Amino acid sequence: MKNIAERNFKSELKFVYSDNDTLSIIFQNNDILLGVLGEFNNNIKQLEEITNTNIHTRGNSILVKSSVKKNELVKNAIKFLSEQFIRNGTIEKKDIISSVNKFMIDEKNNSKKNIEYIIKTPKKSVIPRSEKQKNYVRALKESEIIISAGPAGTGKTFLAVAVALTMLLEKKIERIILSRPAVEAGERLGFLPGDMREKVDPYLRPLYDSLYDLLDFEKIQKKIEVGDIEIAPLAFMRGRTLKNSFAILDEAQNATDTQIKMFLTRIGENSKIVINGDPSQIDLPNKNLSGLNRSKKLLGHLKEISVVDFDYTDVVRHPLVSKIVKAYSDQKNE
Repeated sequence: MKNIAERNFKSELKFVYSDNDTLSIIFQNNDILLGVLGEFNNNIKQLEEITNTNIHTRGNSILVKSSVKKNELVKNAIKFLSEQFIRNGTIEKKDIISSVNKFMIDEKNNSKKNIEYIIKTPKKSVIPRSEKQKNYVRALKESEIIISAGPAGTGKTFLAVAVALTMLLEKKIERIILSRPAVEAGERLGFLPGDMREKVDPYLRPLYDSLYDLLDFEKIQKKIEVGDIEIAPLAFMRGRTLKNSFAILDEAQNATDTQIKMFLTRIGENSKIVINGDPSQIDLPNKNLSGLNRSKKLLGHLKEISVVDFDYTDVVRHPLVSKIVKAYSDQKNE
């Protein structure tokens, strides 16, 4: 065995390579090892499945046997998961997927370079996974209006909600406003029971999910009750001026040109507005009515407005999602 070893990540991990393409990842701290392994080694089993490698445990070590390239992929993923566990005290299923996707998308990507883009929320630290995501986070912090377009799973809404929440908690703004057009996704839902809020909540559920992923349920509910966070359908925005606010219009591909103009012109003093959408998932009866692409063309030249276009390489859900998005995109272009 070659005694080639390197210490990384605050001396918690040691990497030892052998001649038979086996990489030993030695943990100096058993708590971190247990956190990375997960209950019944479920984290490692999922990592093994995603990377198509053989991963075993022995004592305080994780052994990886595969090609040199895949060994490095798993090594970087485990380093990432170790950092995630130390930072947040837990590892979620999507962290495992992201740990692999991050290095599959850009193997030269260095997580140290992402430190300035880390969004620290009470429940977790959110890290951009691609160059475009970093540009997007930069725009969210620096620009007054941000328009982003791209496929599902690229972090458009989640990153925007994370930045908005940190600004609210740091008292840089007074309110977060989250909105979506109440358009059915290609289905007829029929009559919905309940009061107005209960009728529109199904359309706004993804926005609630993003909030609960970043802050405790009780705290989110309290902020909604006192008005620090407002979640409302797009139609409720007409006639308002948003001051000291961070407003996000999600699923903007289902908003008309007139509606997007209305939403953008709500901007007031010390406010930001974000427009997010996926042009490939327009649910309007007449797809030509969608105003998302038109807003990009009309406003992209203004220095106060940032436009970010994502594609399948920026997808941070399961790696298969990226392949699905690419397949549909390729077919559309044929």
